[in-house]
Amino acid sequence: MRLRALVIVAAAAAFLAPAAHAGPIVDRAVAALQNDPIYVDPAANPAITDAQKAELEKRILANGAGPLYLAILPDSASAEAGGSPDEVLRAIASSVNRRGTYAVVVGRHLRAGATNGVLPKGEAANDVDEAVAAHKAQGLYPILLDFVDRVGQDRNGTASSGGGGGGGGSGLALLGILGAAALVLIGVGRARRRRNAQREFEEVRKATQDDLVALSEDIDKVDIDVQMPQADPQAKEDYGQAIEAYKKGSGALDRAHRTHDLEQVTSAIEEGRFAMASAQARLEGRPPPERRPPCFFDPRHGPSTRDVRWAPPGGQPRDVPACEADALAVESGQDPESRQVEVGGRMVPYWRAPAYFGPFAGGYFGGFGGFFPGLLFGELLGGGGAFGGGYYGGGDQGGDSGGDFGGGFGGGDFGGGGGDFGGGGGDF
Repeated sequence: MRLRALVIVAAAAAFLAPAAHAGPIVDRAVAALQNDPIYVDPAANPAITDAQKAELEKRILANGAGPLYLAILPDSASAEAGGSPDEVLRAIASSVNRRGTYAVVVGRHLRAGATNGVLPKGEAANDVDEAVAAHKAQGLYPILLDFVDRVGQDRNGTASSGGGGGGGGSGLALLGILGAAALVLIGVGRARRRRNAQREFEEVRKATQDDLVALSEDIDKVDIDVQMPQADPQAKEDYGQAIEAYKKGSGALDRAHRTHDLEQVTSAIEEGRFAMASAQARLEGRPPPERRPPCFFDPRHGPSTRDVRWAPPGGQPRDVPACEADALAVESGQDPESRQVEVGGRMVPYWRAPAYFGPFAGGYFGGFGGFFPGLLFGELLGGGGAFGGGYYGGGDQGGDSGGDFGGGFGGGDFGGGGGDFGGGGGDF
C-alpha cells in the first residue's frame, strides 16, 4: 500500500519565540526557570536562603499566584541587558517564553511584569511598588512574600477592600446579583477562549497535516528505487526509518487535541526528512548528510547544509540554517520563499505566525539546542512578529486556553515600572 493512503488527519503549524543570548548571568537564570519558578544566582546580594526560597514557592502555590517566575540576580546582570533592570526583566520573560507573571531582583532593584491576560496592565508593577513601600525597612524576603501575596490576590480577585457596616439584606441581595453577573461573564469568557483555542488548534493542525502529507509523497517517490535489487542496503534501512517516522507522526496527529500535542508530529516529520535525505544520498552514491536543523526557510526542504546570514524585511541579520539552494539564493541577494501557513484566513511566513504556532516550529528545531536558544523567532528576527512571548519550553499549558498563550509577550506588561529598593525612594 502506498504511504499516501495512510495519511489520516492533521496537526499543527508554528513558530517559536525565545530570546537571543544576553549573557551568562541571564542565560543561567533562563535555564533554571525552565524547571523551577525561582532562581537565586550565587552572586546575588541581597539574596534569600534556600529555606526562604522553598517558602516562597509554597506561597506561590497556596495563593494561586502562578505561573510566576522570579530571578534574583547580582547587579552586574544589568550590564548584560543594556544597563537596565527593566531590560533584564524583558530578556528573561521573552526567553523563558511562558505565560505568567515575571519578576527580577537585580542588585537592589525589583521589577515585574505579566504576559497578556494574566494580570491587568500595570498591576504587577503596582504590586511591586506597594510591597516595597510596606516592607522596605525589613529587607528583600518580606518584600517578596508580600509581592507574591498581592499577585495571588490579583489573580483570584480577592484583593481586600475596606468596608463599613449596615446594608443588611439589601447588601446581600446586591452581592448575589453581582455574583450571578460575574458567573455569567466568566462563562462567556471561557466559551470565547475555548472557541479561540479550537480555531488556533485547527490552523496549526492544518499546517502540520500538510507537512505530513508532503513527507508521505516524498517517501512514495523513492519507493521503487529502494526496492531495486542493487539498492544500497543502508539506503533501504534509512527508508524504513522514514516510514516508521511517518507512522509515528500520523499516530501523534490522530491523538492530538491541543496545539501542544502537535510538536510530536513535526518532530517525527523532522526525523523522517533526515532519514529520507540519507536514503536519497546513498541511492545516488553520496555520503549521507550531517544531522543538522531543518532548513529555516522551509523545513520541508529537509536538513540544512550550512548556516547563512539573513535578515527579514526591516529586521536584523541572523545566522539561520538553510538548505544549499536557499543558502545560495541568500548569498546571491535573493530572498528564499518561506513556508507559508494560514492565520486568520491569510497566509504568512511561519516564522511570523502567532505564538500558538510554537509547537509546529518546536518539533522541527527543538532537538537542536545550539540553534533555538540563540534564535529569537519573530522578535529576534526583528520584524515585530507575534513571537515575542511564545510557547516553547512548556509552561502553563492547560485550562481554558487549551495550552496556548493568548496574545503572547508582544502586548505584555513589560514596559518598565516596579520598585527600586535601594538608592532612592525605595531604600530599605
